[in-house]
Amino acid sequence: MADSAAEAAPGTPPAAAQADNRRRWAAFGILLLASFINLVDVTIINVAIPRLQASFGASDSDIQWVVAGYVLVFALGLLPFGRLGDLLGRRRLFLFGVAGFTFGSALCGLAPTVEALIGARILQGITAAMMMPQVLAIAQVMFAPHERAVAFSLFGVTAGLASVSGPLAGGALIALDLWGLDWRPIFLVNIPIGLVAIIAGRLLIPESGQRDRGGLDLVGVALGGLTLLAILYPLIEGRDRGWPLWEIGIMLASLPLAALFVAWQRQRRRAARAELLPLALLRNRSFLTGIAMTVLLFSGMSGFFFIVAIFLQTGFGFTPLQSALTTFPFAVGILLASIASGRLSVRWPRARIAIGALVFGGGMAALFTVALGLDQAVDH
Repeated sequence: MADSAAEAAPGTPPAAAQADNRRRWAAFGILLLASFINLVDVTIINVAIPRLQASFGASDSDIQWVVAGYVLVFALGLLPFGRLGDLLGRRRLFLFGVAGFTFGSALCGLAPTVEALIGARILQGITAAMMMPQVLAIAQVMFAPHERAVAFSLFGVTAGLASVSGPLAGGALIALDLWGLDWRPIFLVNIPIGLVAIIAGRLLIPESGQRDRGGLDLVGVALGGLTLLAILYPLIEGRDRGWPLWEIGIMLASLPLAALFVAWQRQRRRAARAELLPLALLRNRSFLTGIAMTVLLFSGMSGFFFIVAIFLQTGFGFTPLQSALTTFPFAVGILLASIASGRLSVRWPRARIAIGALVFGGGMAALFTVALGLDQAVDH
């Protein structure tokens, strides 16, 4: 479906045009619902970490893999699954991803051991990587250019809502201790949501993709995956192992692997074959600046909530719900900023980024000062 198909064709009866418009926005709602459960799953687990560790008698390394295993395979899967969506059909891959994520959530909720939980989280990460690239790709096809700003701002609002509701839902579900299941409902709650998304998605979401028959760049997938693995694995395991030289060597090996990946993509371009990562993007200064800023922001933010949850619950005896309520203002700020960003559209982008970074940095510095004072008060 081309961009022009996002709007009714000339001569389309008004009633039919309105029905088509309602269908498109309903389909986008299903895409947002799937994004929502994925984003909630990233945040909801933070408040449950101490309970998980106590429930299984797990080591710090085991618990770190419960969180990091998901992130690792999610990062590794984004590029190849984005490409597979172009080849096999984006709706098809999206629905497979939602189904797999729902099944993985059930396995997480029923996990008998921490090893089984880690395996189920890895399945969740793989299937989340399968569905998430399709969300924005399908939205690009469904909506005309002038409608995309609204659609993408709604995506930002969804991320904000997930940030708000994830920790609160996790804390509330653990506090309720439904049927004596303790932390397990934080995963099981995804099952009915996933089933609704699958059924409604089959009925409403249009198929797209399946036009590019350039094939999947398996060499590029392997090189890109090895590069990410060489960076992420030492970051996950290095501290617990005392940073042995071989792990530092693995991390350094990411540089030649990345160079090989770029060289291979150049060869694909010269041969007029589809690139896994279009190298033209790497010559775009705005793109590179945006990527660098995104990496700096999110590499710290995700870890921040993980640490704060442990800090509050283990260090100060907070319940999961109290821990979630402590970080609630941050999530509300994200939600309000997402709404404001959608209304501002493309106005003053640099000023907004600079002001946001200054406010964020100032808030983190103030929080550090407050936390340091709490620690000293406990010592005395």
